[in-house]
Amino acid sequence: MKKLLSYACLVVISLTATATGFAQPLATSPVRWIVPYAAGGGQDFIARTIAQQLSIDMGRPVLVDNKPGGNGVVAANDLMRSAPDGLTLMSVDNGHLIFNPVLYKNLGYNAAKDMALVTTTGRIPLLLLAGPSSDAKTAREFLGQVKAAPGKYSYASVGAGSPHHIAMELLKQRAKLHIVHIPYRGGAPAIADLAGGQVPVMMGDPTFAMAFIKAGKVRPLAVADSVRLPQLPDVPTFAEIGVDGMEAAAFTAVVTTAGTPTAVVDSLNQAIVKVLRDAAVAKKLSAAGVEPSPLTPAQFSAMVQSESKRWHKVIVEQKITVD
Repeated sequence: MKKLLSYACLVVISLTATATGFAQPLATSPVRWIVPYAAGGGQDFIARTIAQQLSIDMGRPVLVDNKPGGNGVVAANDLMRSAPDGLTLMSVDNGHLIFNPVLYKNLGYNAAKDMALVTTTGRIPLLLLAGPSSDAKTAREFLGQVKAAPGKYSYASVGAGSPHHIAMELLKQRAKLHIVHIPYRGGAPAIADLAGGQVPVMMGDPTFAMAFIKAGKVRPLAVADSVRLPQLPDVPTFAEIGVDGMEAAAFTAVVTTAGTPTAVVDSLNQAIVKVLRDAAVAKKLSAAGVEPSPLTPAQFSAMVQSESKRWHKVIVEQKITVD
């Protein structure tokens, strides 16, 4: 027991102090941050933005490692093989913590047992986006086209079970649509095909869509939030076009390996929250459409429970499965 406590204390010190004066392996080892999506997407952008400042604050490298596949299963398995020492982090979102447990019969990981919640990092309202293969100029026009030709149209998502996928399923429920799902392995490849005309629409987010929007390669039709986005003031909310109850956002967060001492998890929380409150980091995230929203591990857990009640109902009613 004394040995375990000493080990935990060493990790806490190494995470909250600078590297100078610490020669122990844990004080100099790099932190690995697993991202379960391909490079170039929203989660990748958020992780790299935070990791850059976190590395400076901690005085050690924080290395982002992209592990796409299996809607987070590949990344989760990697995390589970890591030592519970706080030196391996993983980006997660609604999909990994809330949707997957009811979407998959044999998921391959149990978020409640295999992950230690560290903090949420941001909230990202989602957007309905159209590419050049769609001639719809407005969300109303798009909805009318889909209703007139059930099953003819398809939509891309950043992955089966992702927040973007389930948000589109919510739109199908609210607007009574029949449209076919085409899952990708991240935001970057999905929006590349949207901009290239391979798929007509998708539910995306500003982190990976803004550059394409500014370049005129994709068109934002509606925002799934209670208010318009300040970055896109001319884009209406779904409520404004007559689709009620269509509010959906991706939340991004950080977890570490289950079994990591509570003191270490709390230290990680404090270190990441400090980064999110850094003015330059917050400005960079906000410019990309991310609302920095750090929570304590306890608050994070309560939010997961609350959101699960809401979204599990949608998944069951829509009979969504990915097995």
